[in-house]
Amino acid sequence: MTKLYFSGINGVGISPLAEIAQDMGLEVCGSDMRRGEIAPELEARGIEVKYGPQDGSFLREKIAEGVDWYVYTSALRADNPELVAAKEAGIRVSKRDEFIAEFLEKYNLKMLAVAGTHGKTTTTSMLIWVFHELGLPLNYAVGTSLPWAGRSQFNPDSQYFAYEADEFDRNFLAFHPYVAAIVSVDYDHADIYPTREDYEAAFQQFESQSEIVVKNTTIDERITLPGELRRKDASVVLATMRHLCDASDEEIIEILNRFPGAERRFEEVSPNVFTDYGHHPEEIRATVQMARELKERKDYRGVAMVYEPLQNRRQYECRKDYGDVFIGIDKLFWVPTFQLREDPNQAVLKPEDLIPYMHNSEIAEAAELNDKLSETLHQLRNDGWMILMEAGGATGDEWIREVFKD
Repeated sequence: MTKLYFSGINGVGISPLAEIAQDMGLEVCGSDMRRGEIAPELEARGIEVKYGPQDGSFLREKIAEGVDWYVYTSALRADNPELVAAKEAGIRVSKRDEFIAEFLEKYNLKMLAVAGTHGKTTTTSMLIWVFHELGLPLNYAVGTSLPWAGRSQFNPDSQYFAYEADEFDRNFLAFHPYVAAIVSVDYDHADIYPTREDYEAAFQQFESQSEIVVKNTTIDERITLPGELRRKDASVVLATMRHLCDASDEEIIEILNRFPGAERRFEEVSPNVFTDYGHHPEEIRATVQMARELKERKDYRGVAMVYEPLQNRRQYECRKDYGDVFIGIDKLFWVPTFQLREDPNQAVLKPEDLIPYMHNSEIAEAAELNDKLSETLHQLRNDGWMILMEAGGATGDEWIREVFKD
């Protein structure tokens, strides 16, 4: 029996696949740089994970015990000691797309791929929710935790596999989906796509590889979820489900209007305190719009956002796009960027460097994730404000959960 080793196993893209592999009856182990929030779930499954920087020795131990397939995250550098050790050992080496392709072929599954610059996770979660509420079997992997369904499922009774198809590293081009639901296309990942035209061409190729394409869907006025982007995502799911089941629009809309949400997608972690995974100006704009709606519905005195950008490299690309993005926020605390896959030749842009690009920069101040900020946010919440953490990285999300732990 194949024994798999997943590198970056605590990542949102890899961990669901490790879970599916185990549910298929395969032996699974892996490694990660840090023991993140997914770790307890993996440990509860009995999956052995080695944390911290890897020199290849743990992998070699596992190879000696029978590991014959090394699946690694796209974030891994070509000179990573584990990757080098796997190739030297002559075992099978692949990124996640090859594992998924074999899974699809083995069980003759039709892929339901959700793609787009923004909204992939929420839309995939909504699709899973509708299947769940209709009582329809489904295989899936999603880049978040769903309190009502986990982050993955292997169900041999289903003919479908719902997947959050990521454009990073051109991962989604490895697939030929039965349905491709495309929720948005805004230029991103300049480290992978040198130009906007290159980025858009990748999506066009993805469409050409798909049997059914759902996109540019008009928002159905019967969908009442808060947030224009969330209503748009739900409308894409509605259009997708018309190809997959006989349920009426009315039944699907009623289910969508009860969507309970997903982790880090405008998730309320404490009364009046929300955390969201926005790391692109257009995503932030949508989050601000949703916050303004909730401010009116719940009569908050104001909205205070803590913003932790993701990737210094991205800040160089998008800093001029921040202009009117934060209009609608009453106070903004801009904290240092969460760094990932950076260019060592680029100086790190500080909050003080980025705030001036805002049209309403007077509402913003540079801050740190520390006791001073914690005290300020607690006082604002006590005064009737909404607190919103917009964290592209893990640090801000983990911090806000700890600060407002009830």
